Amino acid sequence: MTHVVTEPCFNCKYTDCVVVCPVDCFYEGEQILFIHPDECLDCGACVPECPTEAIFYIDSVPEKWHDYIALNAEMSPKCPNICEKKDRRK
Repeated sequence: MTHVVTEPCFNCKYTDCVVVCPVDCFYEGEQILFIHPDECLDCGACVPECPTEAIFYIDSVPEKWHDYIALNAEMSPKCPNICEKKDRRK
């Protein structure tokens, strides 16, 4: 199982969630972060750190954002890993 980054992260300027991840399973797309589903340990450490409330346990992803489950799985292997907090992304 995994956690999923959803729509509220789109154009987010924060990376607070990535620094608490014990396995560095976040990947940075051009406009959104992704969680690699095969790397996520489901620890949930990232959830309270997300100021936009964009991260959900896979079984709790709101219906309107279910497409983000596949998007995270598809895009995370294609994007660079991010494990350090950045100054607010531009």
